[in-house]
Amino acid sequence: MVVNEKINLRVSELINKYSNPSNSVEQLLCDQYPSNKVAYKIINENMEEYDLTYGELKTHSTLIANGLTKRGIGKGDRIATLMGKSKEYLITLLAIWRIGAVHVPLFTAFSTPAIALRVNGSNAKIVFCDHKQLSKLKPSDDFVPHSELDVITTASFDQTPNWAERWEDLLSTDVPIKKEVNLDPDAAIIHIFTSGTTGEPKGVSLPVKALACIEAYAEFAYDLRQTDIFWNAADPGWAYGLYCGILATLTTGTPAILFEGGFSAQATMDIIEEHKVTNFAAAPTVYRSLRADRVELSAGHKLRCLSSAGEPLTPEINEWAQSFFGLSVHDHYGQTETSMVINNHHHPELKTNLRDGSMGRVMPGWSATVLKNNEDIPEQPGVPGRVAFIVNESPFCWFAGYIGNPKKSAEKFSKDGKYYLTGDTGSIDENGYFYFSTRDDDVIIMAGYRIGPFEVESALSTHEAVAECAVIATPDNVRGEVIEAFVVLMPEAKKSDQLTEELQRWVKTNFAAHAYPRHITYIEKLPKTPSGKIQRFVLREQRKSEISRELNNGED
Repeated sequence: MVVNEKINLRVSELINKYSNPSNSVEQLLCDQYPSNKVAYKIINENMEEYDLTYGELKTHSTLIANGLTKRGIGKGDRIATLMGKSKEYLITLLAIWRIGAVHVPLFTAFSTPAIALRVNGSNAKIVFCDHKQLSKLKPSDDFVPHSELDVITTASFDQTPNWAERWEDLLSTDVPIKKEVNLDPDAAIIHIFTSGTTGEPKGVSLPVKALACIEAYAEFAYDLRQTDIFWNAADPGWAYGLYCGILATLTTGTPAILFEGGFSAQATMDIIEEHKVTNFAAAPTVYRSLRADRVELSAGHKLRCLSSAGEPLTPEINEWAQSFFGLSVHDHYGQTETSMVINNHHHPELKTNLRDGSMGRVMPGWSATVLKNNEDIPEQPGVPGRVAFIVNESPFCWFAGYIGNPKKSAEKFSKDGKYYLTGDTGSIDENGYFYFSTRDDDVIIMAGYRIGPFEVESALSTHEAVAECAVIATPDNVRGEVIEAFVVLMPEAKKSDQLTEELQRWVKTNFAAHAYPRHITYIEKLPKTPSGKIQRFVLREQRKSEISRELNNGED
């Protein structure tokens, strides 16, 4: 991709900006902006709104930071958040970074075992949580916290149990205002976990220098401007929502929407219209839901940019978006380990004609290619292979390996260290457009959320009726993919609709509310390799053939 000198200069500026060894994260993400500047327009479930300014964000996060300092929490310590989108969540994030601590995001749909794995796996010293999430953190057989763990909640006084503390009590600290904490470019600010496929989720450390890539993405892909009203509807408990919904706006100072309510097509449309959103990003499932629910434009809209990420964007979404909004949705691609790297950019100097099925071209600051399947050399244009990034030609590349997992870290790079291997397959055409093909790591992407089959299988396997199981993705018109479980029952167990419902509830309780299998198929045995490894791809191919036959029969 040919990039003009102005863009190249901007890449260099961003790298230099976040390579300063004297950087303080609070200055980069908050304190540099005028105190009266709106950081977020927070909208609650009743559609009531509140403007959170950078001055308020600074004042309140400093108080929380002082309270944490008083407790002996400081540079490098892990602090988790099990919080919905709210003012308190934003303040807590900034407080964590003010003291040089590391944020561990926890998705609110996670059940207790999944939370315990991440809290104990990161050795978090504190978990901040909402009232709704408190029950998941109560010490139990499923949650045995390490001895140093404290729970701090935004719940009211009468809702706070004796094993937790109140968030508001940290605001009344008498600790003197602390000094700025300077962080090295390689110092971690986020400790996030990937979805597990054949083992437990892996820890990824996002360093200060990764903010260069995130700010570049905000500029190049979103084309964020100070005049924009931006809304990324993704949940910040996941990489895309956190990187590109929270950090993207804080690095650029762009006013943004934070909606505390759950998703509904009508609420989404109401916010876009009433709050004059100009720049909107969401997973494809949001656009599919808007189309399926036949929402209407009552007062028109001010949108100029639509973006999508999390799963491949299918052409029919853009056909609908063009007729409904008069705009095309730009597909973007990235990973927890890289942030966003291949995009259909909105920036006027990078914007090109969209091509059906393409996730775009590589973002400036990165160099990407497609490698042969069995050899670490580039594949021919148009031929599917392994999507990879050339490390020494990618100044925005920040991933150095998984935390405490050298074996899995080594698998993400070619033997000579030249290439970062995404684990995804695709192709590239002669003009540099990338086309996603499939994943070779079994990860399921449902409604934009990456779900590792291993964790779902692990939860299912603990049920007394389950002998063994395997989990795959099944196509779905709204969510893109949904989870289907193939279950081998214990000899004494009998398949039934009641058992299916029980197993679904079991996964909700023992893993995550959003990641239960929508379909459960009972089979006599699972396909396996001679060594005993489950062959999920065989199940996927079987299901694909069945769907194809059903479609063909329907046409007849």
